[in-house]
Parts: sequence; structure tokens; C-alpha cells
Amino acid sequence: MSFVHLHVHSEYSVLDGLSKVTAIVDRAKELGQPAVALTDHGVMFGVIDFFNAAKKAGIKPLIGMEGYLARRTRFDKDPNKDKSPYHLLLLAQNQTGYQNLLKLASLSQLEGFYYRPRVDKELLAQYSAGLIVTTGCGASEIPRLIVNGQLDEARRQLGWYVDVFGRDRFFIELQMHDGYPELININRQLLQLAREFNLKPVATNDAHYIRPEDAPAQDLMICIGTGSLVSQTDRMRMTDDSYYLKSRDEMAALFGEVPAALTNTLAVAEMCEVDLSSKGYHLPVFELPPGVTPQQELRRICEAGLKTRYGDRAADPEVRQRLDYELEVIHNMGFDTYFLIVADLTRFARERDIWWNIRGSGASSIVAYTSGITNLDPLPHKLIFERFLNPGRISMPDIDMDFPDDRRAEMIDYAVNKYGRDKVAQIITFGTLGARAAIRDTGRALNIPLSDVDSLAKLIPNVPGKPVKLAEALEQVPEFKQLYETVDWARTLVDRALTVEGTVRSIGTHAAGVVISDRPLVEYTPLHRPTKSDGGDSPLESITQFEMGVVDAIGLLKVDFLGLITLSIMRKACDLIKHQHGVELNLNNIPTDDRAAFELMSRGDVLGVFQVEGGGMRRMLMEMRPSKFEHIVAGISLFRPGPMEYIPTYIARMHGEEPIEYKHPKLQAILEETYGIIVYQEQIIQIAVQLAGYKPGEADEIRKAVGKKIKEKIEAHKAKFIQGAVANGVEQAVAEAIYADIEYFARYGFNKAHAADYAVLTCQTAYLKAHYPVEYMTALMTCEKSVEKIGLLIIECRRLGIDVRRPDVN
Repeated sequence: MSFVHLHVHSEYSVLDGLSKVTAIVDRAKELGQPAVALTDHGVMFGVIDFFNAAKKAGIKPLIGMEGYLARRTRFDKDPNKDKSPYHLLLLAQNQTGYQNLLKLASLSQLEGFYYRPRVDKELLAQYSAGLIVTTGCGASEIPRLIVNGQLDEARRQLGWYVDVFGRDRFFIELQMHDGYPELININRQLLQLAREFNLKPVATNDAHYIRPEDAPAQDLMICIGTGSLVSQTDRMRMTDDSYYLKSRDEMAALFGEVPAALTNTLAVAEMCEVDLSSKGYHLPVFELPPGVTPQQELRRICEAGLKTRYGDRAADPEVRQRLDYELEVIHNMGFDTYFLIVADLTRFARERDIWWNIRGSGASSIVAYTSGITNLDPLPHKLIFERFLNPGRISMPDIDMDFPDDRRAEMIDYAVNKYGRDKVAQIITFGTLGARAAIRDTGRALNIPLSDVDSLAKLIPNVPGKPVKLAEALEQVPEFKQLYETVDWARTLVDRALTVEGTVRSIGTHAAGVVISDRPLVEYTPLHRPTKSDGGDSPLESITQFEMGVVDAIGLLKVDFLGLITLSIMRKACDLIKHQHGVELNLNNIPTDDRAAFELMSRGDVLGVFQVEGGGMRRMLMEMRPSKFEHIVAGISLFRPGPMEYIPTYIARMHGEEPIEYKHPKLQAILEETYGIIVYQEQIIQIAVQLAGYKPGEADEIRKAVGKKIKEKIEAHKAKFIQGAVANGVEQAVAEAIYADIEYFARYGFNKAHAADYAVLTCQTAYLKAHYPVEYMTALMTCEKSVEKIGLLIIECRRLGIDVRRPDVN
């Protein structure tokens, strides 16, 4: 006979639980247990990943939450009466129960939060259908009443639960931990109540970690969360080291006298049937005139935009075929409505004179260009649609939008007003303990001198976008390794930090992500109150409890509304230029191929110029001496770890100081603009298509396989590429050499559409500084919030011969 853990916490019981959801699943399977529950404190952050991991492992996932029950109502917030709510174990029996769990998890955050996210009995009764409830741990209502000697009140409250949930969905929960002697009396009284009310007992272990040897790591997380020292005696801690995923035999040793408490856990698991697998997309409803389909409306908008964008070239075969092809793919993938939604947002921005820019691969689409979403023509820049939307791999398109930081809220307000406040929310993020943070937090908890901790942490490389783990630092950093091997406190610190590295430490709000749905969001995702990191400028009152990857996986529409100060600066500068010179400039007519702008960048006068004002970029531009837009696109793409080593080669070839070589003549048309170097992901797609006969969508899979280091797929593509290239007349040795280049550069190749989008702003801000320095520098200082940066801008003004006067209130 087996056993099922019904009360389990993961790392999403933030700074209390330790375990990854995958580790919980793996251990349950290892123990031969047919199911396992996830019941984090007051949240459902991990349930989708948990469900998927359990299904993959072949065990049943039980979806739940250990909620908090207000001592009075969820609206009462008296520090003397309401500061310490009861605990409450909830499990979803079926889809109705899961929907009610979503509502309870949301309302506890949005209505009941006071130190903890709380529900009350009114909400429990209202959303009781499909939920299984237990008497909970020692901190729950019935056990607390027992401890306080209020047995009659315990009976009365127990009767309430029986009335609301019935005897088939309300269970007596038994726990036993050596360091918690009160549980002996609690269990004795609970079993007596079980007999009185004819209720079934279940045994649980309130698991907060996987194995007993994980107890010190979990205790360390508590210290980090509470700001306590491990050595303190008067601090929050678990009662002993028994709060782990025990085997059936270990649980039987505790509850052998109540065997039904073990077998009933199997019965509860049998009762639960919840399916969280993805069920298509949930795009918001986009209102159209009667009889008009989204496909027809998108075609109408694009046809009108085709004439506006291309004029006499609108009928060119290249333009027409590309538009027809994209519209067909978009329709077949079911995304006509997606483009209408985004086009409507940019239409609103245009009508309100709100400037915007598109980031990412969205600029690769002629549909996006002709529908008014993007302002960059993909054809002359050789931008490939399949890099944006791959017909061979259906996933939601992702068009990220930049708006002036002082007008971002207007755009979100529009979405709220159009689709409904209950259908729009921001997206949660989870901050984990990186290597440096793990060292610092652990050092603080161990009371190691701050200067020692700081010196050790600073030895760990801090490369943006390429985090180094502690184990890697021990291998790669000799000084770090030497301290670890020769200094006792350093070894202790690193060893303890290793046990908590990568664990969730905090929650935040995504800087740009907003989710919009067809139905109230609480039907798809639990909601959370806004966090302190939401920037304070958002009109939204909730964030999802599911992070961005999960939001995408369950079919919700994510739109990025990023506030970009550069757009605010440009707009302010253009307002001043119009006022001072009568010249009307905007994002559509500020040149990107201006000679004076390129000369400014070549001189290194880049303070205040978008994306290139850093010292490294400045040196690169001075050596490069760009003379056309494509040089800026390449510079932005190359100036990153990895491809940076090819900058000298690129510049030497650009200026004719080094010969350009192609491994095959067909590569010249593809790599000519980057002087024979693979710089862009789009070039990898072109090479696979033109030399090896790939379809564009298939070719993009090479990049993904290499980027994710999927060895089997990399080898499969190698064989396919070489076979296809040889069939197209390429010698095998040459084909092998070309694929080796692809495999290398695919690790670093940049999205050309994204680089081109940002290069537009780079060239335009350089133009404004070159031609209207007074207005541009004024705009920079007006919008800049950093006193230090304003000081640098004043120095730059003086260097440019611009007089900066003192403030004059008169």
C-alpha cells in the first residue's frame, strides 16, 4: 500500500519553502507514490509547471494551496486582532474546484491582504464547490481552538465546515513532528472529533523540502526572509528537521495506529481530476462590423496601407507576393485578430500623437508595416518573416512596443477601457538568488563580516546576460577557488550558499508585459496585488500569479508596453525645434541616412545618442567611421559578448584593409553587407534556404537548436544541411565548413529586425544632436532624472558651446 503527500510547499512559498516543483515530482516518483500535491502559502505561482512536470513523470498532480483564513472578515485589519490569520489547506477536486481556487487565490490578494493574503468564511462558502478542505496544520483554526481549550467552539466551527463542504470533501488532517509536542494532544482531540462527526482522517507532513539533509538550507532561507541570524535562538524556525517528503514506511511509523489516515490520502488523490493542459488561445474579442471577419478586416487595412507605404510600387510582384504570403500564413495560424488588436493600439497612439517604436522581430513583417504597426520596411533590409512567425511551429506572435515613458499609462488605460479592467493585468516576475546574491544573503545570515562577504562576492564574474553560477566560479576564477580551499569561513559560506542558489527570493512586476484576455483573467490565472516594482505609473490594479512563459503557454495574449525615455526626449526636442525653427519632425521623417549624423558618431560625440553612448560603443564607432545605416545595424549587433571579437575583422574588411572571403559563391549575396561575417540570425536562415534547400521556417529551427544546445537536433540539422547542400552542388567539405560556421555563429547571431529598429532611433537621435544641438540637449536635460547624468550633459553643452544658464524663477 502506498501513500500520497497532500500538504507540500515549493520554493514558491517564498523564503519558506525550498524545493523546485520538478524536484518534488521526481522525489514522489522515486518513492513510488502515485500522486503528489502542491500547496504553497497563499499563492498558486507554480501550479502549471508542477502539473506539466507531474504529467511528464507519469504521476497525478494534485492542485492546491495552503491559504490564510481571516480571524474575522477579510476586510478587517486591526493589528491586535487580525495580524495572524489561520492556515487553511485547499485542494481542487475537479475543474470547478480549480476555478474556485483561482478566485480564492485572487480575492485573498486583491481584497483580503493584510500581512498575508486572506480569505474569509463568506468567500469559502461562496466558492466551496469542487474543493476539498482539511482541518489543516497546527496553525489552522480547529487545532488552534483545541490548543486554547475551546473544544465547544472547535465543534461549532467544525460543524460549519461539514455544512459547507460535506463529509466527503472535508477531512481531519493529522501531523506529527518531534519538535512540536502540542500535536499529540491536537491529534487526540481531532480523532475524537472525527468520530463524533463521522469524518475521515488524512496524514500529512507539511513538507517544505525534499530530504532531511535539506533542512539547513530551508532554515537558511527562513533567516534570509526574516533578516535573522542562523545563530539566533529567538527566531522563526521549523520545529525540527522532519518537514520533508517522507516515504510510506516513515509515515506509517508515525501513524501506524491510524492506518486509515494513510490509505485515505490515496482516496483523496483518486477524487481529484484536474486538467491544466493548454487549450488553445484566448485572444480578446475584437469588435467588427456585422458580417466582417477578422481575415477580411486585416486584408482591408493592409491593402490601404500598401498604397500609403509603397505608392507606385504597391503592385510590384515582390511587394504583392510577400503581403499575400504573410496574410495567408497569419490566417492559417489563427492570428488575424492578434494583428488587428496590435494595429488598433498603434492607431490609438497615432491619433493621440503618442510616439512609438517596435522592438524584436515584428519589423520582419510586411503585414505589420502596412497595417501601421511598424515603421520599418522589411524588404530593403532583407528581414525574414519566418524569424517573426514560423508557420512550422505555432506560437503566439510577440510584438513589443516602446512608448514615451510619460505616456505609457495612456496606452494601458486605452486597453483597459476597450477590453475591460477584469481582462487586463500586468505580469509577475520571480527574482532568484544568483551567485552573488546567494553569497551576500548567506553571509549576512551567518554573521560573517560584511567586508569579507563583499570581497568574496565581487570575485564572481558579473556578465550581463550570462550569469555565472557558484560551481562555475569555483572552476573558472582561481582567486575564488583559492579562498574556498584555504579559508574556513569562505568554504562554509560558499557551501551554504550553494544550497540556496537559484531559489526564488522575491516577486516583482514585469517592466512592460501586459496580458489581455477574452474573458475575466481570473478564469485563466490567479491574480496578485501589484508589487513595489511596478513603477507606480500603471493604472492596472493586479498582476498575474503566472510568469510570462506560463502566461504564453496557456494561450493568453501578452503585449509589451515599455516606457522608453528616448522617445520622450525625441518628442520634446521636436516640439522645441518646431517652436524655434518652424520645422516639423517626427519618427517618420527624421532621416536615418544623414551624413552629419554619421560624422558625429564617427567623432565619438555620442553622449545622449540612443544605444551608443557607452565607452565601448563610442570607441567602436570611432574606429568604424560609419557612413550608412547598415553599419549602425551591424555595430549594435556585434557589440555583445561573443561576436564582439569579430568587430576588428568587420572594420578592417569594411575599410578594405583585409580581404573578404566566402566559402562558397552563393554566400556572397547573403553575407556581402556584413563583409563575409555571419552577424544576423536572418543570414543563417538565408544560408540554409539558399544552399541546403530548407524552408525558412525549418531554417529558423537550426538557430533555436543551437541556442538551446539541443545536441540531437544540432546533429540532425547538420546531416540534413550537408545532404541538402551537396544535392545543390556544394562540395561536402565546403558544406561541412559552412555548417560549422552556422553552428558557431548561431550561438551569438543577433535578430536583425530588432537591431534595425533600434538603429533607426540611434541614427535619428544622432541627427537631432548634429543639426539641432540646443534643442536636443535641452530635451535631454528636461527628461533626465539622474542628477549625475544632468551634470554630464551640462559639461557636454559647454563643450558644444551651448550656454546653460542658472534656473530663474522670475
